[in-house]
Amino acid sequence: MSEQEATMRRIGLVAASALGTVALALSSAGSAAAAEGTLTVGLITHTNPSGCYTTNIWPMFVSNNTNQVATAFALPNCQGPRIGQIAPNASKVFEFGSSVSIP
Repeated sequence: MSEQEATMRRIGLVAASALGTVALALSSAGSAAAAEGTLTVGLITHTNPSGCYTTNIWPMFVSNNTNQVATAFALPNCQGPRIGQIAPNASKVFEFGSSVSIP
């Protein structure tokens, strides 16, 4: 193999490595993005929700019309035991729930 061919091969490997790194970064960013749609917790509807939502309405009603799974917690501010999950495009009632988190 000539020196020119070896140089071209190294350039190709570096480019492929860089493209792989960019693809990995983009796929990670996509999974950390806010949910798309609406999440109703108690009487309040949140558009494109992300984070934790607390309610003082019992039983706690949750309607998850997003593309992410939501998690219900027994205590406010998404503390205490996890008491259930709400799939995308589903609704649930939690007798003793206080808050819901969604990525």
